Amino acid sequence: AIFPNGGAENFRKLIAENFRENKVQGKGKEFCELTFVIDREGKVTDIKAHGTNESFNKEAIRAISKIKTRWIPAKINNQNVRYRFRIPLNLDFTP
Repeated sequence: AIFPNGGAENFRKLIAENFRENKVQGKGKEFCELTFVIDREGKVTDIKAHGTNESFNKEAIRAISKIKTRWIPAKINNQNVRYRFRIPLNLDFTP
């Protein structure tokens, strides 16, 4: 699966633009691993965040959910297929 107009790096930038830092409890460096599925139509589904800070995880899921641009679906034998993505998300909340 390919994110249009800049690929995965552009997708990361959109996550950062949608992320509301004031909704995260705690300070310092935060990390989570995001997993999601690009379905056969190019929509992001099944978003999950795995990390130790629950407020950070929730905001990461919300930030991805706000992105409405569809992906170009992955293909096998010229047929659209579901594709699971995994990306790390690191942010530093140190003042």
